[in-house]
Amino acid sequence: MYSGILSIHMPKQRATPPPSEAIRYRIEIADFHAHLFRVTLNIARPAALQRLALPVWIPGSYLVREFSKNLQGLRARQGTRALPETQLRQFDKCSWEIRCNPDKPLQLIYEVYANDNSVRTACLDAHRGFFNNSSLCLRVEGQSQAPHLLDVAPSPATAGWSVATGLSPLKINKLGFGSYLAADYDELVDCPVEMGPFWSGAFNACGVPHRFVVAGAAAGFDGARLLADTKKICETQIRFWHGNKKPPFKNYLFMLNAVDDGYGGLEHRNSTALICNRKDLPRLGDGKLPEGYTTLRGLISHEYFHTWNVKRLRPAEFASYNYGSENYTGLLWFFEGFTSYYDDLLLRRTGLLDNAGYLRLLNKTINQVMQTPGRLVQSVAQASFDAWVKYYRQDENTPNATVSYYTKGALVALCFDLSLRSESGAGGPANLDEVMRTLWLRCKAGPMSEADFAAALQEVSGRSYLAEIAAWVHGTGELPVEELLKRHGVGVLQEPAQLAQALGLRVQENSSIQVKTVLRGGAAESAGFAAGDEWLGVETPAAVTGKKSAAGPSAGWRLGKLDELPLYAGTSKKVVALVARDKRLLRLSLVMPPATTTWRLVLRDQVLADKWLGSAD
Repeated sequence: MYSGILSIHMPKQRATPPPSEAIRYRIEIADFHAHLFRVTLNIARPAALQRLALPVWIPGSYLVREFSKNLQGLRARQGTRALPETQLRQFDKCSWEIRCNPDKPLQLIYEVYANDNSVRTACLDAHRGFFNNSSLCLRVEGQSQAPHLLDVAPSPATAGWSVATGLSPLKINKLGFGSYLAADYDELVDCPVEMGPFWSGAFNACGVPHRFVVAGAAAGFDGARLLADTKKICETQIRFWHGNKKPPFKNYLFMLNAVDDGYGGLEHRNSTALICNRKDLPRLGDGKLPEGYTTLRGLISHEYFHTWNVKRLRPAEFASYNYGSENYTGLLWFFEGFTSYYDDLLLRRTGLLDNAGYLRLLNKTINQVMQTPGRLVQSVAQASFDAWVKYYRQDENTPNATVSYYTKGALVALCFDLSLRSESGAGGPANLDEVMRTLWLRCKAGPMSEADFAAALQEVSGRSYLAEIAAWVHGTGELPVEELLKRHGVGVLQEPAQLAQALGLRVQENSSIQVKTVLRGGAAESAGFAAGDEWLGVETPAAVTGKKSAAGPSAGWRLGKLDELPLYAGTSKKVVALVARDKRLLRLSLVMPPATTTWRLVLRDQVLADKWLGSAD
């Protein structure tokens, strides 16, 4: 057990008085059961025609989410006088303007509906409250750079609740309710707030205080194990970036929401919001960890790595955010993909994964990319730019038209890393770790471009990597993954693929086969299958020709699962698929596909592999 593991760890209260010109928000519970927060916004020195706007997206999640759809009942006051509706005008989907006396403080009051139990917006019920300030706090035009105060108000309804946030406390009680200070609007919206009767624990990583709060955990949750493992992850990553020096934050907060079914995370400058399946948490007295706990540790590693790679070192296009529309960049393959490469690799280096465990995770990523026809259609740089309309708006054609900048970006990182390691000269081993640290220094922990990445590669390796960038980042050809892995002690075995992959289908099975996606160039596409079809059954040649078979003169069969198809098809090279589409029954001629394979990675040379993967010692 670690000392203080079950204690409530709160930052020290500040005695500094609030800035008199600060923009000030008061957040309180309006109605638990209606899922309503009430927000009171005070502007000490408003403009005569004061404009306000709510963000349409949240950094780190590249989709216009229209947070203003949840804002209601906006009204304004100056002193004791309520301003008439004629002085308050909405002029677009997320912006308002108010005609007021600029010599008097302006107060706005409104409610926000909060019923999205994710990491991106806001949620409120009788058991928990959570919000990103991008969902609740109107931006005061012309004063975004001023200090911003956030008052999280207690009430009788929140008895027994605590508050956790990465914001700097100004004046708070022992449960965390009170006033917090942000240097500007950017900092305010980059610090989410967790409220409720959550579990809390703390640890120091390389001398820096870290806190972990968990909402929704069951009584058997092993908090000590979670803290111990997270501490290893944090210390490994701090040393990865800084050696024995301090990281660029004074404290850090993990906020985890444990639910029946959910997964995800969103990074912030000194905190992260996470969601996971409750059953994937470590359990007291259970020596065998849930399989999903490895996934959770990878998520923790991923979001913590973002503290450096995207929150500080970031695309040049994100030097300042435009909260009112999409912010495009072609570099998400680097910021999400490279982070996806390092999340599991650094778990290996902490000793929380062995070589076999790491290779299983890498194997999964490789097969995900190889089984996506869109990798041959769209480059990973294009996928980054199109995130706003493709990755975050997926449909049945997504696998055919695009590729994930997370998974392919991770393989691009793998290729750069293993190429650098293969070409190490007399000056010592070159690797992607050194490139990342070189970029951190070169870009002064700030905005970077693809040209900066190319320059860092050349500085570390002594040669240009422009050809590789053109091919791997901007091209659609296959990556040299197999060849590079072999150089580092990892072999590739070809094994039979699942039948769905061989057919070119992604399905859901529930007493019948529901077709979700038809993959480009597969046997199912050639037969005429379409997303949304219900595959009911199959007829073998005996049923078509009338010839007798072991099954009798008729060989039509009801399918409940896809794996039943080979049983009924036997050695037939062609069958008739019976499909329901829009209430019509169709007979589709399906040519049985040849055997296809998938990869399985195997460790061939542990000494070579350990030079790359690192040692748990």
